[in-house]
Amino acid sequence: MAGRAKSLEWFSRAQQIFPGGVNSPVRAFKSVGGEPFIVERGAGPYLFDLDGNRYIDYINSWGPLVLGHAHAEVVEAISRQASLGTTYGACHKLETQLAEEIVASLPSIEMIRFVNSGTEAAMSVVRVARAFTARSKIVKFEGCYHGHVDALLARAGSGVMTLSLPDCAGIPESITANTLLAQFNDLGSVEELLTHFGKDVAAIIVEPVVGNCGLLVPDDGFLSGLRRLADLHGVLLIFDEVMTGFRVSLSGAQGHYNVKPDLTMLGKVIGGGLPVGAFGGRRDIMSLIAPIGPVYQAGTLSGNPLAMAAGLTTLRIWKQGDLFEQTAKATSNLITAFRSLAKKFKIPLVADSVGTMFGFFFQEGPVRTYEDTKKTDRERFNLFFKLLLEEGVFIAPSPFEAGFVSAAHLSGQIQDTIDSIERVLAKIS
Repeated sequence: MAGRAKSLEWFSRAQQIFPGGVNSPVRAFKSVGGEPFIVERGAGPYLFDLDGNRYIDYINSWGPLVLGHAHAEVVEAISRQASLGTTYGACHKLETQLAEEIVASLPSIEMIRFVNSGTEAAMSVVRVARAFTARSKIVKFEGCYHGHVDALLARAGSGVMTLSLPDCAGIPESITANTLLAQFNDLGSVEELLTHFGKDVAAIIVEPVVGNCGLLVPDDGFLSGLRRLADLHGVLLIFDEVMTGFRVSLSGAQGHYNVKPDLTMLGKVIGGGLPVGAFGGRRDIMSLIAPIGPVYQAGTLSGNPLAMAAGLTTLRIWKQGDLFEQTAKATSNLITAFRSLAKKFKIPLVADSVGTMFGFFFQEGPVRTYEDTKKTDRERFNLFFKLLLEEGVFIAPSPFEAGFVSAAHLSGQIQDTIDSIERVLAKIS
């Protein structure tokens, strides 16, 4: 691998004008040490930096790129739409076509509203839930991240864990006073909160598969248990499928686990790599949104035609034949090999995958809760990350993020990655 002189030069320039040199915290490599490389381009399963180094990419822009980088049909759809206009601030057919594609895939969604990010979706869906129930409190889970919405940043996993921040500065206690914290995979903690605060709780919001404190898979019966408790206490159940939507299965985590939420947040995959978010659900709830209801929500670029074109093209290709199933199988094969190699070198490892998402922890199992994830061996992860990067394999620069496989990885990159993992584990055992 070549050096990173050009990346270092440009990162130095970036540090003069961006906080930490980045526009999203985990990109700074602060958790793992060292300096980030600067991307010049992406192609298929690869990223290329300014110095010409090539990396097999398992971040895939943190999930959206199920077809890999610069997929020819997606690029062509964006280019074609750009020639017709990049934004209208008015209605157009692509937004309806993409909405119909989503609604056909996720039966819980009867009406939908597009926004521009997962954070916007979280902010909006909580507002709607509070209006529908005339209640103020929200139950969330430690380690689940729902964007940087003030009221939902309590114990939010991901970047907060990576940077060892106690919580987020700049948020008054009064803002989080209506946020109640439960434990993922612990129905008792939810039941206790609802028993005590139930008449004031508007909604339970959860990542059905947690991807922001590493990968946490729900125990059998956990999500269905949330559905039961929500119904018992007259509380809405919100699934944050910004990450899991069309990643865990073609019908989302809700289809994979056969649990129907009242409201769903989406993002990432539905924009095909362009900025997007959405929230949707039952018609009676969504009918509260302006202009037909009293809950105000708006956005100049919502339903942006470039994002709609990219998302619609991506979903249609992703649903063709058995492409999803092939990619999910490749993901499972990667994790199975990783476990086998860790056992060979006597390295404690917990690794799992759901659909085309995966995650791992360097520790003894089981890992079921947010507290469990904190026991991971960060020093070993940091060394693993650095050595794997030298091998030309790019995983998240944090032990508390999920990884993602794309359809572009099916032409040999999985085996190349397994070979690299074996060499790296041999060095850190």
